[in-house]
Amino acid sequence: MLAVALAACGGDAGSAAPQLAAPPPARQFRLAAFQPGDTAEAGRPTDVSFRIDQPDGKPLTKYATGAGPHTGVHVLFVRDDLSTIIHHHPPVQPDGTVGDKVTFKEPGRYRVVVDAYPGAPAAQKNFQLFRWITVSGKAHAKPIPAYEPTQVVDGYKLAIEGKPALKALEAAFLSITVTDPKGRPAAFTPWYGALAHAIFFRTGTLDYFHTHVCAPGASGCTSTLGGAQVTGTSQTPGKLEVGVLLPVPGTWRLFIQCKVRGKVLTAPFTLNVS
Repeated sequence: MLAVALAACGGDAGSAAPQLAAPPPARQFRLAAFQPGDTAEAGRPTDVSFRIDQPDGKPLTKYATGAGPHTGVHVLFVRDDLSTIIHHHPPVQPDGTVGDKVTFKEPGRYRVVVDAYPGAPAAQKNFQLFRWITVSGKAHAKPIPAYEPTQVVDGYKLAIEGKPALKALEAAFLSITVTDPKGRPAAFTPWYGALAHAIFFRTGTLDYFHTHVCAPGASGCTSTLGGAQVTGTSQTPGKLEVGVLLPVPGTWRLFIQCKVRGKVLTAPFTLNVS
């Protein structure tokens, strides 16, 4: 709690009433010692490192652990035209330093999202910190495509059943089928604690939300927003029930990521949220 002091005020009884002093700015978590700075080079591995400093100035060293996806640190890099993302869960060193290697395939401006799950019992479940990186080279912005229910990635077909009718702040589900190049249901392998990841970015503002698909009965898979919550599930091979819970209306890009036979598939979909 911030203490608010009364400003001293001299003079007689006719003087103006005491004024409240402006409170100091709130102390927050922040990214510290972030590397590589503001620029990187396309096509070459880039060393990425940082730590998160707590409001008291000390590095955050304890993160949530367990079998589910809501653990550690998720680090995402999304190009500002929403044409591509990179999604990693790098390890945390004992001193709180997070280190990783990232290869940006295309030049452009990327927003970095650090989605952290602190381990202290009294801490908030998770929070996000942001910054920008410019990958050198001539970038060609790609327009946001219209909604298409089917995407093919490396021969695998990912298809949304029906036409989504999504509303902001209302939990909903997308049924997605995933089949291999021979038309067989895909067998999902857990990746970063989930059978699939649903990563959402809003066009223009790059607002972010992230939900997960887990096996029935798995813990640490529910995503919450305000008073609503959603839990994605997969009960049979090739079937994903993807939870959707978005804060504001607009055009959003959904990146579905799942691991099949050692290959991580990333399929983008355009969604309209009323």
